[in-house]
Amino acid sequence: MSEVRVTVRSASGSEERTVSAGTTAGALFADDRTVIAARVAGELKDLSYEPAEGDVVEGVEISSEDGLNILRHSTAHVMAQAVQELFPEAKLGIGPPVRDGFYYDFDVEKPFTPEDLKAIEKKMQEIQKRGQRFSRRVVTDEAAREELADEPYKLELIGIKGAASTDDGANVEVGGGELTIYDNLDAKTGELCWKDLCRGPHLPTTRNIPAFKLMRNAAAYWRGSEKNPMLQRIYGTAWPSKEELKAHLDFLAEAEKRDHRKLGNELDLFSIPDEIGSGLAVFHPKGGIIRRVMEDYSRRRHEEEGYEFVYSPHATKGKLFEKSGHLDWYAEGMYPPMQLDEGVDYYLKPMNCPMHNLIFDARGRSYRELPLRLFEFGTVYRYEKSGVVHGLTRARGFTQDDAHIYCTREQMADELDKTLTFVLNLLRDYGLTDFYLELSTKDPEKYVGSDEVWEEATAVLQAVAEKQGLPLTPDPGGAAFYGPKISVQARDAIGRTWQMSTVQLDFNLPERFDLEYTAADGSRQRPVMIHRALFGSIERFFAVLLEHYAGAMPPWLAPVQAVGIPIGDAHIDYLREFAAEARKKGLRVEVDASSDRMQKKIRTHQKQKVPFMIIVGDEDMNAGTVSFRYRDGSQENGIPRDQALAKLAEVVETRVQV
Repeated sequence: MSEVRVTVRSASGSEERTVSAGTTAGALFADDRTVIAARVAGELKDLSYEPAEGDVVEGVEISSEDGLNILRHSTAHVMAQAVQELFPEAKLGIGPPVRDGFYYDFDVEKPFTPEDLKAIEKKMQEIQKRGQRFSRRVVTDEAAREELADEPYKLELIGIKGAASTDDGANVEVGGGELTIYDNLDAKTGELCWKDLCRGPHLPTTRNIPAFKLMRNAAAYWRGSEKNPMLQRIYGTAWPSKEELKAHLDFLAEAEKRDHRKLGNELDLFSIPDEIGSGLAVFHPKGGIIRRVMEDYSRRRHEEEGYEFVYSPHATKGKLFEKSGHLDWYAEGMYPPMQLDEGVDYYLKPMNCPMHNLIFDARGRSYRELPLRLFEFGTVYRYEKSGVVHGLTRARGFTQDDAHIYCTREQMADELDKTLTFVLNLLRDYGLTDFYLELSTKDPEKYVGSDEVWEEATAVLQAVAEKQGLPLTPDPGGAAFYGPKISVQARDAIGRTWQMSTVQLDFNLPERFDLEYTAADGSRQRPVMIHRALFGSIERFFAVLLEHYAGAMPPWLAPVQAVGIPIGDAHIDYLREFAAEARKKGLRVEVDASSDRMQKKIRTHQKQKVPFMIIVGDEDMNAGTVSFRYRDGSQENGIPRDQALAKLAEVVETRVQV
């Protein structure tokens, strides 16, 4: 029997082995049950793969990113088999792994019900216990069409083999590779139980699926196009252990409690009425207070940093966006034009930078004015597809805290450093403290300007980012068409990551707008432009803070900072006097003079997440004191009124959480 020499790599190290020809990758890692696939020359392989002479075979552990994707895609196959066993008429769409889980699309007569999902999950458990083997077959286009003649969506995928990938990336080879079918084979007899067009790889057997759960179903257009049929999509999740599945479900439960849409309704902060339209929010009085305080503090800090406030209209002639390049690169994200002024196209603005350029160019500029920092709370409009609109975090109309800084080439590095430091410190003021940075570089297919300019801009941004001492992650090809950017990624109280502020360096828009300033030697020079959005959008930042604090905003942001609760009607006037004194100090204090019992009032305002309750009975009123009740239910009694007012004012001024 012939032999082959291979190099085997695992978590414990690397070693060369001589093995019999036909030895599988699974046999190489037989002692490591965490390995569920192999990587050879950068390609993922099933454990049934037989290494060739000189192969370097690396084990893929189930808990790795690739391992999780293989686990979840294999579970999607099990789900699809379960659906077709229960609903034989169901036609298969695609079934990719996605973040934290998987989905599969089906063409069925009626949408799946919650009872259907329970039955499908039970059937999946049966299939998992059968230990069916995933087996790969290479097929020709003709053979695949014959085998899958009853699956119209699979036939369509066969027809686009080698073309651009659909959103699954898992059901058909892309780039001209082999076309493959995976069979689910009976563990004892080897008989075919089910099959799917798929490039794999997969787990060895269904018994290698440790833990899974179906989550929900939704409607989805085939391949994401509104021109295609509407299918039914079932989402699920799968994990390397039951403990990890439980932790994920607990996390989802906590995230659901923190959902800003739910809290916005419960706390009467904002709504998105159907009469106005998807992605277009209105803020109610309490939400308006939070937003105003957020904006006021930001405005004050910007003024301290030398920013000047400007204002620009919501719509403009299309020529402006032709000049900026947005109609070439961003038209699909803009609302359709309005025909005004004898056929002149007007657009709702998707961003503020072109208008700020016009402000810079409104008169001659001297080097003595630079850096010029223009700032605007500018409302913009973006035509997001209905499928991606999500509360305040992905809206169609929103207000950016937008700044554009114009400086000399010599000022550029220092200004970027100051800008990023200012951004991070201001985010910390709002209670976000766990950051990392992302550096987005040029998309080779979508950029303007010379390669030399991009290289210089990227090098400067990288140096500025590294100076902060935070983790820096590359984002190749993620930059806007006009320049590279640094994105601030912030983790919230339950560990989710949100993209917050962006700082973009731009040599190209000043060129397109022919912006100039007079240098010290009298020559005309081109400024460098820095784009900077700190919140990203006020609405989105509002939502992030709401979820970060689970609605219990720190006192300085809370719409009601304290509520007075009288033990009896005789104590109402005393509390109203206290509240009036507090309001004179700029504090937001109310008195609950309703007919409800005291304990019901306390429960009501606990649900409203009011930071402090000021409770007064006969003893406090006679002594000129109040009692403090905190969010955690603890209480501090007998505090003199002036000290209570001072304490409230101090907590609000120092922006601490309670």
